Amino acid sequence: MNYIKIGKIVNTHGIKGELRIISTFKYKDKIFKNNMEIYIGNNKTKEIINTYRPHKQYDMITLYGYNNINEVLKYKGLNVYVLKSDINLEKGKYLDEDLIGLKVICNNKEIGNIEKIENYPHQDLIVVKSLQKEYLIPYVSDIILNINLEKKEVTIKNIKGLI
Repeated sequence: MNYIKIGKIVNTHGIKGELRIISTFKYKDKIFKNNMEIYIGNNKTKEIINTYRPHKQYDMITLYGYNNINEVLKYKGLNVYVLKSDINLEKGKYLDEDLIGLKVICNNKEIGNIEKIENYPHQDLIVVKSLQKEYLIPYVSDIILNINLEKKEVTIKNIKGLI
C-alpha cells in the first residue's frame, strides 16, 4: 500500500470529538470529504471522515463512531495518511511525491534531480540537487514547462539568474 501523508492531528476541538489537523496538502478538496478513508499514526489505523470544515489555518474533522473528546484523544499528535490510489487528480496535476527523483532539464541539459518540494504559504519551491549545487526553482507554470512521468523528467524554462 502506498500511503501519502496529508497532515498531523495537533489537538481536539470542543467536547464532541472534533479533531484539529494542520495540513499543507495541496489537494484538500480531494481528501477532506465525507466518507473518505484516512489512516492515522504509524499503525495506520483506518477511520472514516464524518464531517469536515476549515477553521482558521486548521482542517477540522469528525470521525464516524466517535462522539466524545475522550474517544479521540488517542489520536492527538499523530500523522494522518490516505492511500495514493484514493486521490483522483485531473490531468496535469501531480502529487509532490510523484516528482521526487525526476531529472530536471534546462536548455536541453540535465541540471540535477528533484530532491524535495518545499511548501510555503505563497509559493512552493522545487529543490534540485546536482553534484556541485543545489537550486531552488519556483513551482509555477511559467517556469515548469513540462512534466513527463514516463520519461522521469521535468523541463524548465531558464530565466536569467535562476540557474
